[in-house]
Amino acid sequence: MTTLRELLNVDYPVIQAPMAGVQDSALTIAVSKAGGLGSLPCGMLTGEKILEEVASIRAATDRTFNLNFFCHIKPPEDPGKEAAWRQRLQPYYEELGLELNKDDGGASRRPFDEQTAELVAELKPAVVSFHFGLPAPDLLAYIKSNGVKVLASATTLAEALWLEQRGADAIIAQGLEAGGHRGHFLSDDLGLQLGTFALLPQITSKVKLPVIAAGGIASAEGVKAAIQLGAVAAQVGTAYLLCTEAKTSAIHRDALQSEQASHTEITNVFSGRPARGIVNRLMRDQGAISSSVPDFPNAAAALAPLRSEAEKLGKADFSPLWAGQNTMGCKEISAGKMTLKLASVQ
Repeated sequence: MTTLRELLNVDYPVIQAPMAGVQDSALTIAVSKAGGLGSLPCGMLTGEKILEEVASIRAATDRTFNLNFFCHIKPPEDPGKEAAWRQRLQPYYEELGLELNKDDGGASRRPFDEQTAELVAELKPAVVSFHFGLPAPDLLAYIKSNGVKVLASATTLAEALWLEQRGADAIIAQGLEAGGHRGHFLSDDLGLQLGTFALLPQITSKVKLPVIAAGGIASAEGVKAAIQLGAVAAQVGTAYLLCTEAKTSAIHRDALQSEQASHTEITNVFSGRPARGIVNRLMRDQGAISSSVPDFPNAAAALAPLRSEAEKLGKADFSPLWAGQNTMGCKEISAGKMTLKLASVQ
């Protein structure tokens, strides 16, 4: 079995989960400098911004870091469904005094493509991770030919075996507890999703690749438990959300430190794809999972003006408050200290 140092060249078995929208390279740098694997979410960044962020990382540290990308298939346009979704949101627009047809667009989410593969080949990061499957075989082979190690998320044993057969170097076993978007790609059936410590041994017993545990891990004890069950490392996201280097909004930070954080659900109403977040007004009103929502990532555009206006009023009614089921590890400390804490190094 490949060791963690051989795979990632890091000191500690802690990987910072890439968290689009709440971080930039500052968090990546802090975690990598502390001896973990810092990650940079690139799915919502332009090529120019990726170059800028990677330059910042390399100016600050020579340690290993991970670039993360989405592998979703861009959905066909469905004007009827998008119009119906906007109509469903009309009462909120009226409440906030906004025009229904106003579209601030929201941040786009790009799937990994040939142009992005060229960029990765140019940058030659040591590690790249993928969510929602893997890129096309030719693109995957191309980036791997440049010496890049590939991590990819699996939410079921079937997905882990699929990833192993198609060239991943390590599997991220994403349990149901994890915050943010589910990485599933072979089936949309949420009933197939398992908790981290049920999923992990199933994958480690059948897959020859190194396995990384993700979901609900927010302490050194959790990291140790994952390793005892056969993981080579733990990927942690939620625990980093209050760290000083994170770009988590004030509204999101307040929610994480409130009683509200004890109630999270998997929802598709913010992006069109299931993701775990703290329950708020939109989820309660529309239902956590709604068939009315446009396909990922198109649902976000109509919500962008609502989110912006509500946040100006100090309300999180239309904001995705991504978080896992275990927020007890969240601390307002540096990400470097958090990494050492998770690795049980004092």
